[in-house]
Amino acid sequence: MSHEQNCTCFFCSSRERVGFISTRFAGTDGVSLETVKWAAVLEKLHFKCFYFAGELDTPPEVSFLSEKAHFSHPEIRKIFRSCFDHRTRSRSVTQKIQKLKSELKDELYAFISKFNISLLIPENAVTIPLNIPLGLALTEVIMETGMPVIAHHHDFYWERAHFLTNAAWDYLSKAFPPRLPTMHHVVINSEADNQLGLRTGISSNIVPNVMNFDVPPPPPDEYASDVRQTLGVKDDELFILQPTRVIKRKGIEHAIELVKRLDLKAKLVISHASGDEGYDYENRIREYSKLLNVDTIFVSECIGDKRGLTKKGEKIYTLQDVYPHADLVTYPSTIEGFGNAFLEAVFFSKPIVVNTYSIYSLDIKPKGFKAIELDGYVTRKAVEQTRRILKDPLLLKNMAAHNYDVARQFYSFSILEQQLTGILNMIAPCTRHMIPSVRPNRNNHAD
Repeated sequence: MSHEQNCTCFFCSSRERVGFISTRFAGTDGVSLETVKWAAVLEKLHFKCFYFAGELDTPPEVSFLSEKAHFSHPEIRKIFRSCFDHRTRSRSVTQKIQKLKSELKDELYAFISKFNISLLIPENAVTIPLNIPLGLALTEVIMETGMPVIAHHHDFYWERAHFLTNAAWDYLSKAFPPRLPTMHHVVINSEADNQLGLRTGISSNIVPNVMNFDVPPPPPDEYASDVRQTLGVKDDELFILQPTRVIKRKGIEHAIELVKRLDLKAKLVISHASGDEGYDYENRIREYSKLLNVDTIFVSECIGDKRGLTKKGEKIYTLQDVYPHADLVTYPSTIEGFGNAFLEAVFFSKPIVVNTYSIYSLDIKPKGFKAIELDGYVTRKAVEQTRRILKDPLLLKNMAAHNYDVARQFYSFSILEQQLTGILNMIAPCTRHMIPSVRPNRNNHAD
């Protein structure tokens, strides 16, 4: 019998099945987008991928819907509100957490059993405590089964000020993230790597976000040919794209000031809505645009994760439909876990204005990218550099080509494949034991 026939490791067995777990796998949030990329690479490595979440747009045959896994489920939201912005929690809240944890454990065991999962990949589920019962349930399932796990961390609770006043320190210490013998930790930037080690003693691998730079984007098709017209950008106007949600840390007022100081005919197009963080900042942006007389348009109703029609019968475009039409991308964020919009701008060969947020300065800039930089505010130098690039097609083309080559070297799917292969070799050597089958058993996971 050959080694491959006798071996049970991930690279010698076609039976290995990966279970991705999160609060949701749907839409265009960073966690969902990066999960799609990881799954594509793992499928190339002959894994079969399955998904557990409270909201899913994955194929039904590989999906397991657990409604209480979603961070927006009413019971989960009630627990969240009771645990944050307070320093103590009531006994009834604790009892509710334990009850939901037990229910979610049953769901997780059912998921593992139904699809014969042999490797778990929690996507932010044991990282940021939007769903405390899910994090606790997942931690206990991992400890009880001894399953190999790659915990993919996107943003930790200590990176967000509003999580630091809480009545859940016991749960945060236990499960966000847990320190377990079969769990391998992956973070997306060097600052997270440093803080995870300092705060918990946990070591991790840095695997940055990626795009498929090995395959250049196709030119716009007929469907997307009228993007400028539909969004109201005239032929003689610059299309300046702000491809983010309208929230405070995106620093959109800097983009507005830049457009004003360019003194060129232009529209600032903001792609996404405010989301669940309220509308105070959006109102501020609207008022600031009027104050500076900058033509700013909000087009979130016309942009989605899939093509389609609005309720009014108007076209819905994807962000990938919109990027090719932009003349400039603004990304003046003050805080980012990584910076997907930066990679997207590079992928579509667009010049980019970027604020020097910490992860850009530490991890991205040193790779050799060329960008128009802001250091917390708009300078005359940044304005002049932007104007020069917009008026010089050859300069713009050379900058775009250089950035694409750098990104292909450091942030392509082939790099992700190399990194995941190395991690899988570490957690699943050919001498590993077979993973025992697991079944839902209330007696095995009582409180």
